[in-house]
Amino acid sequence: MFERLGTLSLDLLRAFESAARTRSFTAAAIELGTTQPAVSQQIKRLEEQLATRLFDRIYRGIALTEAGEVLLEYVQTGLQSIDLGLETITGQHQHEVLQVATDFAFAAYWLMPRLHRFHASHPHIDVSLVTSERSHSMLRSDVDVAVLFGDGRFRQGESRWLFSEEVFPVCSPQLLAGRERPLPLEALNELPLLHLRGEGSHQWFDWAGVFRALGIQQAPVPGQLRFDNYTLLIQAAIGGQGVAIGWRHLVDDLLAQGLLCRPIEACAMSASGYYVVLPQRKRRLPLIEQFVDWLTSEQAQSNQTSSCATLPSIAV
Repeated sequence: MFERLGTLSLDLLRAFESAARTRSFTAAAIELGTTQPAVSQQIKRLEEQLATRLFDRIYRGIALTEAGEVLLEYVQTGLQSIDLGLETITGQHQHEVLQVATDFAFAAYWLMPRLHRFHASHPHIDVSLVTSERSHSMLRSDVDVAVLFGDGRFRQGESRWLFSEEVFPVCSPQLLAGRERPLPLEALNELPLLHLRGEGSHQWFDWAGVFRALGIQQAPVPGQLRFDNYTLLIQAAIGGQGVAIGWRHLVDDLLAQGLLCRPIEACAMSASGYYVVLPQRKRRLPLIEQFVDWLTSEQAQSNQTSSCATLPSIAV
């Protein structure tokens, strides 16, 4: 393969391409960081090896022969292809991919709106999100760091607190049209409640837990709408379909935009929350630490003083 290349040096072809493009041995020498006689000698060697004249020496310059014109087209194509290949592989080495695992709600409502700031300060790191609602499956072998909900005790790795579980009812302002806010606590049962299926199995607050925490004696109305995905539940709340349990930090931006509001002032907090979990197999530690440091700084910016009393961890 490539028998025609023989013992041709890439330096000879680069010197030829530069001289042919600039139509000057002197300009080629400046571009290549060498001398005019050196370029002249390289062109002479190339012509000797090919047994073909590539340039006509004319008054005050050089001109490509017909053979030189043909060779220039192919050499430029080849050098551009080589350059593209080198750029591709060096680019792959410069961009590292960080596998980050978390649940759908955290990814959609807290992480994604902020990731552009991480990319701006760490342009060489690409983030690949792995989302699931099952914490036990999030620390698979290729995951570098996870943000998980729980009490901080994760057998899969070391955990660092990010923020606590603080919740309060949220709904669309349209749902409360004509009603004066804040509503009394008991009014929650007068409104349609949106439920998250299986929420109790994750140790998150459900409506029964919220009612107990707020001291509401009545049991929550079962509700006609149930979801297995928190993002869909929140979209239903924005659409005026009912009242959802809003997690502070996850719904803060939606409240600020006026898409959601708080029908009552009360809130509840448990001993659970979101934690950054580092797998025991710490690969690419500096890369992970950069991401964890960024998460911590973002948490500090988004943290708000809570008026909720901390409650015992509630199994709901």
